[in-house]
Amino acid sequence: MNVLVIYTHPNHQSLSYAFMQEVLRGSRENPKVAEIQVLDLYEASFDPVLVFNENKRRRDMHTEPALARYREQLLWADKLVFVYPIWWGRPPAMLLGYIDQMFASGFAYRDKGGLLPEGLLKGKSVVCISSMKGPAHYPLLWLGNLHKVLMRKALFNFVGIRKVKFFEFGSMESPRGKHSRKLEQIYRYFKSAG
Repeated sequence: MNVLVIYTHPNHQSLSYAFMQEVLRGSRENPKVAEIQVLDLYEASFDPVLVFNENKRRRDMHTEPALARYREQLLWADKLVFVYPIWWGRPPAMLLGYIDQMFASGFAYRDKGGLLPEGLLKGKSVVCISSMKGPAHYPLLWLGNLHKVLMRKALFNFVGIRKVKFFEFGSMESPRGKHSRKLEQIYRYFKSAG
């Protein structure tokens, strides 16, 4: 199994970074994992801004030369692991910009003329690891589970990825946030994940 970790946080001293380190530690000890790659969107200076004009058209985004290496990573990976904070009830703009460009028509899905497209990333699995300042049940009770709906239904299911797991950790700025226990949970999961 090839694992691609997509890390989205500007600070390497953050809890998100600590979660990513546990993903890597567990994956390295997992005999089912053949290879791991990390894409740190900030470190890679990924440009999240969409540009469409008379020279760049949206329908051609799936062949954009500047994004070729990122497309290759997505095709290579069996498991995609997204590590990011929840800001304003959703992933950071940097990650949303990556999603907008990478999960493009002609690459991640193909229109068939019907209600739903054909997902072209079938067979892959996804794990989303997110942390937030607010309580763990805030997204469910206050926002109608918007984050999970956005990621699972509006994105991953749309492109053919059915196996999606979430670790959504709340109260992470509290000294009672049980950070060690949650970090250990991530390590244990990736040590045995298939």
